[in-house]
Amino acid sequence: MDLFSRSWDALLAAVADLSDEDFARPSGCSGWLVRDLVCHLVIDSQDVLITLATPVDAEPTHDEAAYWHVSSEPPSGDDPLDALTVRMAAAYQDPALLTFHLDDVGSAAGRAARLADPGRTVSTKGQVITVADYLTAYVMEWTLHHLDLAAGVPEAAGPPEESLARSRAMLEKIAGQAFPASLSDTDALLVGTGRRAPTEEERSALGPLAARLPFVLA
Repeated sequence: MDLFSRSWDALLAAVADLSDEDFARPSGCSGWLVRDLVCHLVIDSQDVLITLATPVDAEPTHDEAAYWHVSSEPPSGDDPLDALTVRMAAAYQDPALLTFHLDDVGSAAGRAARLADPGRTVSTKGQVITVADYLTAYVMEWTLHHLDLAAGVPEAAGPPEESLARSRAMLEKIAGQAFPASLSDTDALLVGTGRRAPTEEERSALGPLAARLPFVLA
């Protein structure tokens, strides 16, 4: 629960420090500018609020790793929601309006997370999951998108080290095996989720795991 707040607060702070020019840079999400990524974070914030306000009296069907739909194909940009995100981002025109909206909705999502009962079960994406596992899954979401932001704005502060470590552990749980210790947490996440191709040295260290990459999470 605390790590959700730390990872989210760090990402919100990084967005707040962006210049207007930064919003027009390409992000680490293929086909998305930084402004598109920030708009996606607004949608993520809404999802958190909706999910935390959707309690159910049922046993969990998923944990923080099973929450993710995993494929080997990166987004093509043809998904209707992805296209809508780009159009919504462009409609803001003034980056300050987008930053304000994220701060407004994002702060509300952060407060809702801090107030939520970690043992309560909620419903999302046709799943039943505890609040604790849901928010832990979102540590991965915040961390990966923080890396996407840093890819477009290298001078931006990166995600907290503990968020990187927890996200790596989650990715290794999804993969069913550990990434080699020679890969930093950041590199394991970037290579493991297909945000960049492994170098020859990394591919050698990955061994058979290299053939299973990437693990694209949605």
